Amino acid sequence: MNKSLIKFITDFSPLLIFFVVYYKSDKNLIIAIPPLIIATLIAVFIVYFLEKKIPYVPLIGAVIISVFGGLTVFFKNPIFLYLKPTIINILFAIVLLGGKMVFNKNLLKIFLQKSIGLEEIGWNKLMYRWIAFFIFLAILNEVVWRTQSEEFWVNFKVWGILPLTFIFTAFQVPLIQKYKKNDG
Repeated sequence: MNKSLIKFITDFSPLLIFFVVYYKSDKNLIIAIPPLIIATLIAVFIVYFLEKKIPYVPLIGAVIISVFGGLTVFFKNPIFLYLKPTIINILFAIVLLGGKMVFNKNLLKIFLQKSIGLEEIGWNKLMYRWIAFFIFLAILNEVVWRTQSEEFWVNFKVWGILPLTFIFTAFQVPLIQKYKKNDG
């Protein structure tokens, strides 16, 4: 099995397991969260076993889902899970903006420069777009969980946020092409 397929499986199988258990348990978040936590931790272990290192994003994701999911199960209150995307997206925006304002560092560039070579103006535009997108996702999550049913929110998390993120990322391609470094 190739590494990209394994990465895809470890990235998305915990979400799929959560979704299946949620619907098989008659839409019960409290029952669906423990398998999500376990699947997430197993996915991180698999990545570690294969790569002999744990990338930061899956590790942070595992810690966050364990904390917020654990609080939801412990208190039998879904608000912790509802708030997770809001808090995470606001934190991402704050970290990116804070890195630029406090340390004069574009943290997006630091994380992605091995994958993408951009001129400095391109990195800055891309960073501010991601900051705006993270804030948009936080607000959208707040609107959805506060105005819609739990089932709608669960579906929105699976079938709404992920596609929105893919679409947003695709819309960044022209900016990346425009400011791509010419190393030649």
